[in-house]
Amino acid sequence: MPASSNAFTNNKINGSNSDRLLAVIFEYMTKISVETDIKKMVMNLADLGKELVAADRCSVWLHEANEKILWTVGGHGVKTISIPDDSGLVGHCVKTGEALIIEDAYSDHRFNRTVDLETGYHTTSILCIPFHNAEGEIIGAFQAINKQTESQIFSHNDLEVLKIASNFTGKSLEAFILRNELVETQKEIIVRMGEIGESRSQETGFHVKRVAKYSYLLACLSGISETEALKFKYASPMHDIGKVAIPDSILLKPGKLTEQEFELMKQHTTIGHNVFKKSKRELLKIAAIIANEHHERWDGKGYPAGKQAEAIHIYGRITAVADVFDALGSDRVYKKAWPLEKIIAYMKEERYKQFDGRLVDIFLENLDQFIAIRNEFVDGSEELL
Repeated sequence: MPASSNAFTNNKINGSNSDRLLAVIFEYMTKISVETDIKKMVMNLADLGKELVAADRCSVWLHEANEKILWTVGGHGVKTISIPDDSGLVGHCVKTGEALIIEDAYSDHRFNRTVDLETGYHTTSILCIPFHNAEGEIIGAFQAINKQTESQIFSHNDLEVLKIASNFTGKSLEAFILRNELVETQKEIIVRMGEIGESRSQETGFHVKRVAKYSYLLACLSGISETEALKFKYASPMHDIGKVAIPDSILLKPGKLTEQEFELMKQHTTIGHNVFKKSKRELLKIAAIIANEHHERWDGKGYPAGKQAEAIHIYGRITAVADVFDALGSDRVYKKAWPLEKIIAYMKEERYKQFDGRLVDIFLENLDQFIAIRNEFVDGSEELL
């Protein structure tokens, strides 16, 4: 059958079946286009293939050319599996670019029985087809297993239908990988900039890491969805970025600041906010809120705007708890670290004064989890990493 054939031009596929296939494809296109988790995305792609060709199972294999491996992060009946890229039928498919229809896997010498042995599954019929990136390079393969019809054998029509799915898969995965790389780059830039801000006041990079992890945990415990909490976590390292504009004579002063010096110090909140407030990127919008409001107080006596209670954004209220807990427990140029008992007493005393009392209660009820984070990132240990 010519390579240009497809499920919608093949005369063996009637109109009603074409409509069904289109409906299935559009259903999964919608799911996949908004997915941000690679495992869930691959499972959706596997579900698409399974439904299109009536297979018992489908797996989407990705090719790591530098590592010379094929791996799948999900599939029906399997977890994460990695094999050499020249192994098995899927390896043959990726190496040669040849699509395969196999009636009896165990009679084919290329079949790798390892996965069956690990999962207890028995493979009979296989349909395997490679997928490509925009440059035409093979980046993985779609593998459908055990046809669920009376014949129990995949047909050439199934092959043509799966070509549609493989074409969509290649484009979807390439777009996902590119988008993910951009997001990861943004996250790393945010963390590095946060560390620059902390280094101005001779604090360690672990401060921003701890505050990010404290904030994420407290957000989750307080009922914020994991998706939103993760965005909060990625943006929180920027809470003190405005310190880059504060003079060393103030940042590094070992004693108490004068009233005038403190007024200058307070400007780091609005400076940080101004850096990000015009951005259209969601993470940077969140960073602008955090930078601006993490020194506001529940009783309205904070800065820069003197916001009160729930008028303070939840991002600011959570960061305030996380930041103060870490600051009090760390050595600073103007003080020594407080013992844990003194920190706890202070936070209890400041319920519904400096802090949102509900957040303090949640924090203290789960204190062991926050202590575990603090113990994981100990100042000074970064030199050993």
